[in-house]
Amino acid sequence: MCVSKAGRLVVLVSGSGTNLQALLDASADPSYGARVVAVGADRDGIEGLVKASKAGIPTFVEKLGNYPTRADWDAAIAAKIAEYDPSLVVSAGFMKILGAPTLEAFPVLNTHPALLPSFPGAHGVRDALAHGVKVTGCTVMLADAGVDTGPIVAQETVPVLPDDDEAVLHERIKTVERRLLVEIVGRMVREGWTVSGRIVRIGNQTGGEST
Repeated sequence: MCVSKAGRLVVLVSGSGTNLQALLDASADPSYGARVVAVGADRDGIEGLVKASKAGIPTFVEKLGNYPTRADWDAAIAAKIAEYDPSLVVSAGFMKILGAPTLEAFPVLNTHPALLPSFPGAHGVRDALAHGVKVTGCTVMLADAGVDTGPIVAQETVPVLPDDDEAVLHERIKTVERRLLVEIVGRMVREGWTVSGRIVRIGNQTGGEST
């Protein structure tokens, strides 16, 4: 698969929207190459939606409980995303696993607060600490149907300090995660990317032309 499109972003959030804000700040510079065209959520009343509204970005909410089945919700959120014709969907603290209708229609970028494939799932920071690792970090990946199993786009390490607890370590990881996500989104939309099996390459790194 070879991808290079204009940088229209739909960002999905479930909470405070700190990664969303980082993307909004970056996209204020025209040279960044990407712009957030819509923000979606799975619940009302969250700070991420407030941040989007303050920035003048259209928002939508698709609650799982409003649909009789998970398959109906999967179809509904994919249809809503499609209304904004994104070149990239960014799952920025979105606490739902996206289904086939979205994953088959759009590339979806996700982050995780550990160095995958180690410590996947909802408690990556806690699990890494409990395991006694001395270095952890964050991962940016292309989402697939599994839980934190998609092809890895980028990773960055974060040291585990002797006095770290889960909250302190997670905050330090999130600082790195925001910067890495902004960097990778910008590069992907400006330079294009290719996926071969599990190998993701950004830009023209193989001598061919990205299209």
